[in-house]
Amino acid sequence: MSEKKDTIRLQTFIARCGVASRRSAEKLIAEGRVSVNGKAVSELGTKVSLSDSVYVDGKQIVLEDKKRYVLLNKPIGYVCSLSDEKGRPVAADLLKEHFKERLYNVGRLDMFSSGLLIFTNDGDFAAKLSHPSAEVEKEYVVDTSLAIPRSFSEEFKKGLRVDGVFYRCVDARQVNARRMQIILTEGKNREIRRVFESMEIGIKQLTRVRIGNLLLEGLKPGEFRELKPSEIKNLLSLCRR
Repeated sequence: MSEKKDTIRLQTFIARCGVASRRSAEKLIAEGRVSVNGKAVSELGTKVSLSDSVYVDGKQIVLEDKKRYVLLNKPIGYVCSLSDEKGRPVAADLLKEHFKERLYNVGRLDMFSSGLLIFTNDGDFAAKLSHPSAEVEKEYVVDTSLAIPRSFSEEFKKGLRVDGVFYRCVDARQVNARRMQIILTEGKNREIRRVFESMEIGIKQLTRVRIGNLLLEGLKPGEFRELKPSEIKNLLSLCRR
């Protein structure tokens, strides 16, 4: 972008500033939390240039030069959001002391789940990876409080309807009576928990152990590392879209 002539959509600008993914940026705009040159903006078609002053929640944002791609092992007890109105710990806060850029999570894990979570300030990367059509595999290990019926894995692979929502995993393998490995691609909100709840099976621990080509191995809860260029390239190559 040049200073005055070139313009891009406001949601794209916000994403490239490392504030949020383009999809989340659209929500920020629709909620009236964005202003351009002192005026609140709620139209998604709005375009801006480098000469414009853009604010989100009253704070000015600027384009970031360096793109970051960070893999975190999220501990239990942290929420995945830019901030939490209830004052709960936010997963992104585990990275703030180590990176000057504003990083946001690609995808989510609920507060009581742990495991792999990717953070970035690259909106294009986040959009490609998180889009449902990308179909990037996410693998989970589920430990339960009761024995899992032997028919459960086949039922989940064929598909189950819970409260009007259809859930189906890519693969499910029972490790032992109370442990199962599950692979999802789309991953609807709290999908695994809702399916297990429908079978009246309590979950003791839910951990995401793989995202595409990235494994949990070597990262303790709360630890993180930056992705290698080859890992980023390979991860994007897995996106079907």
